[in-house]
Amino acid sequence: MSKMSFEKWVQSRLTAHGFPCGEIDGVLGVKTLHALRSFQRSLGLAVTSLADEATVTALRTPSSRVSVEVSGFIPDRDRDEPDDQRKTPWPRQKGVSTFYGGVGTSQTRIEVPWDMRLAWDKSVIVRRITLHEKVVSSAQRVFERLRGRFSDREIKDLGLDLFGGSLNVRRMRGGSRYSMHSWGIAIDFDPERNRLSWKRPQARLSLDDAIPFWQEWEREQWVSLGRARNFDWMHVQAARL
Repeated sequence: MSKMSFEKWVQSRLTAHGFPCGEIDGVLGVKTLHALRSFQRSLGLAVTSLADEATVTALRTPSSRVSVEVSGFIPDRDRDEPDDQRKTPWPRQKGVSTFYGGVGTSQTRIEVPWDMRLAWDKSVIVRRITLHEKVVSSAQRVFERLRGRFSDREIKDLGLDLFGGSLNVRRMRGGSRYSMHSWGIAIDFDPERNRLSWKRPQARLSLDDAIPFWQEWEREQWVSLGRARNFDWMHVQAARL
């Protein structure tokens, strides 16, 4: 089994814990240091920007069985494979029609456990949203956990009360393929403050206080385009890239 450098191991473990570093290249650059600080902050560790003993211990748990060596780390291949290779209930984008069926079909509605407002007409209250029947149980679990995790004030501060859409049969912007919204497998939040081309830290949901929000979706294997690609931070989808 080949060895992995300490730097690559840190990047791999941060990514596995939901704090993506981009390419696992062994270079502890801006993206990796941002992920490291966010990881430390999320666990209440000292924000040192260093892979210190407490941080390494946290990175090793609960999923890693890596043996720590000064010269390098030997990764457990089953545990340290990229996130999109792990077992997941969702297909890749190119396979959504096979998995979910035709666009706009098999839709149902779920209750949102807080009042939302239409992002483009804030006078309209939204209490139910339309999603594909294969994702509703997963989405409902996320919403219930978010309700228990965030106060009303935090929901408003993050913009989680601003509904940007779910089911919407349309083509991707500037392309011919259908948007993931066409199957009702994507949800947008607060599009005004998370515009398509905005990156970190301009997009509101790219800031550190939104990390717990994304972690709840990632527990269900939904994908944040912001966390994965640093654009379209309003968007989360039940399809791999």
